[in-house]
Amino acid sequence: MQKPCHRIGRAFAACALLLCTWSSTAGTAQDAPEAIVLRAARMFDATSERIRTDAVIVVRGGRIVDIGSAATIPTGAKIIDLGDATLLPGFIDVHSHLTLEPDENYYRKTLNELMRNPTEMAFYAAANARRTLEAGFTTVRHVGAREFIDVGLRNAIAADLADGPRILAAGNAITATGGSCDRPPFPPQRVAPLTPKEGVCTGADQCREAVRNQIKWGAEVIKVCASGGVLSYDPVDVPQFTREELDAAIGEAHHWGRKVAAHSHGDTASRLAIEAGVDSIEHGSFLSEDTLRRMQAKGVFLVPTFMALDWVKQNAEGYPPNIAEKARVAAASHTGMFKAALRLGVPIALGTDATVRPDGHGRNAMEFGLMVDAGMRPAAALVAGTSNAARLLGLDSEIGTLAKGKVADIVAVPGNPMTDIRVTERPLFVMQRGRVIRQDDKSLLR
Repeated sequence: MQKPCHRIGRAFAACALLLCTWSSTAGTAQDAPEAIVLRAARMFDATSERIRTDAVIVVRGGRIVDIGSAATIPTGAKIIDLGDATLLPGFIDVHSHLTLEPDENYYRKTLNELMRNPTEMAFYAAANARRTLEAGFTTVRHVGAREFIDVGLRNAIAADLADGPRILAAGNAITATGGSCDRPPFPPQRVAPLTPKEGVCTGADQCREAVRNQIKWGAEVIKVCASGGVLSYDPVDVPQFTREELDAAIGEAHHWGRKVAAHSHGDTASRLAIEAGVDSIEHGSFLSEDTLRRMQAKGVFLVPTFMALDWVKQNAEGYPPNIAEKARVAAASHTGMFKAALRLGVPIALGTDATVRPDGHGRNAMEFGLMVDAGMRPAAALVAGTSNAARLLGLDSEIGTLAKGKVADIVAVPGNPMTDIRVTERPLFVMQRGRVIRQDDKSLLR
């Protein structure tokens, strides 16, 4: 005769097994990721420069699981028909400053950057990130931020605490003392000078230390300010680091597996950075054909940032006289440099420096049109903002093209960007990692 407690124990075990089996079955049904099917009239997958008409993409679990007219449509899938639109990979901006607040008033902008505390700046950055994502830019390389706000924002977005593009953060830019990425010459009794922790360095050892500090606090990419800048107080084309300093900074970054972007308008400064092994030249206003040939031979990317120079050129009167004059000189040289880069086959990636424009964050796609205005084919401009940008970032195995197995970062624009590149400025659908971020009411959902 069994004891009551044995009977109860066996009954409980059987019940627990039944409950476990039911829970497992129910959980499988409930937890299976929903399939989403996107349809449109056209597709630009960025694996070539041609438009496809078999515009069908199947998304499940945050990735593209099938693509093209032969794609298998899962039973019960949500189908989004975007009509007369073009599907593209999520756009990528490789020169972003989400943590800086745009302002058409140069003096007010300078005061705000000085007076706002990091917490307040983080809220502005989060708003800029949201605008950028809704504009179709699902990934950005963030090339410089004070107080590691870009690192914090990156982490918050990755943890789904905020909406924004995937961020590759640089922390503080590496700059020479008094250089273009240093603070303005505020009286040191009132504003403390920056240190290697904040990226300011002199000599190879300090530059190496500055890079290590950025990596310690979360930098995935390093930005080096190799020449003077347009909106800073230094000469725009003067080299700001010695070859020894560049070798130390760039070599240390590469030793730690970080790519390096060089802010550089000047030709000599760019050449020094190229010979030291930099991965991209940002702006490049005064690059000579010889330097461009070196970039092409070494696979160094050009990031032209037309949006910034276009704004400063058209609104030079709003800046201090020395900055206005630098802007005019840089803008006069920039388009010719870009045309030479196209002719010589220099790899080009899209970057905006959007914070220079008062309405820049969220209007990043203007860069496509500005590159086309300067002589780039529309398809090549789209490649610059998708697959080329992903290759520069070292993320081309994950993003940058529409292909089976890739992360489902997808944008749809009205019409055909090959005939009107500026439709990229009016996205009607944005998906990031399989999650719908933006959807125009005119699309059909079944």
